[in-house]
Amino acid sequence: MVDEIGEGVTHLQVGDRVFVTALLAKRNTGTYAQKVVCDANAVRRLPESISYEQGASLGIPALTAYRALFHRAKIKPGETVLIHGASGGVGLLAVQMAKGLGATVIGTASSEEGRSLVKASGALHVLDHITEASMDKIMSLTHERGPDVIIEFLANVNLETDLKIIAPYGRIVIVGNRGSIEINPRAAMMKEADILGLALWNALPDEYEESLHALEAFLQSGILHPEIGDILALEDAKKAHEQITNNKARGKIILSID
Repeated sequence: MVDEIGEGVTHLQVGDRVFVTALLAKRNTGTYAQKVVCDANAVRRLPESISYEQGASLGIPALTAYRALFHRAKIKPGETVLIHGASGGVGLLAVQMAKGLGATVIGTASSEEGRSLVKASGALHVLDHITEASMDKIMSLTHERGPDVIIEFLANVNLETDLKIIAPYGRIVIVGNRGSIEINPRAAMMKEADILGLALWNALPDEYEESLHALEAFLQSGILHPEIGDILALEDAKKAHEQITNNKARGKIILSID
């Protein structure tokens, strides 16, 4: 909620319900706190239908999902999108955005709980993570063509497989990576497939502004409905980070401040 506004701020008023995307703000005091001061353009209205906990979960995950799908992959209605690791904070929002655009969404997750979350977020098909042994499932679901877009969260494990299943002229967006991998570039050559990196801080000012307008619209229309995972006290921030690094996070972990 807005406590105070600076001179020249016209799109917000004291008392407005808001969410903050402070990472790309030039000035911000950090969000692991009871209050934050940051650039006005990083603060946007939060609809009454979205809780404060859901609003707190947006920020980096929502901007990353939007950039992956729209700025990097440039998805189109009717395309098939594989979100490889869809049960985390970014993945679930990517499922919702892609479905909202009119794409056919396939999501993967390693646990039954995770797959249930992905299904509830709108994926048409939900599978365990794709490996060499299970590539046939993806090819069957896509009539042997492969997905047009793959959003990849663990490229050092999955990139070679991604190149084998991607559709001709497809786009693979690397959102996450934890090491090295050896691939055969010929796999990309034969399909004229693109491998696209993503780092959110590379967003240009106009791309950042576009993303924020889109998030507001997605929230207002109901396309976005953030899935909340564990809610921990601020003093348990270390535990939250350990859950993420140990791949035990489902949805977005929230730090609660009483």
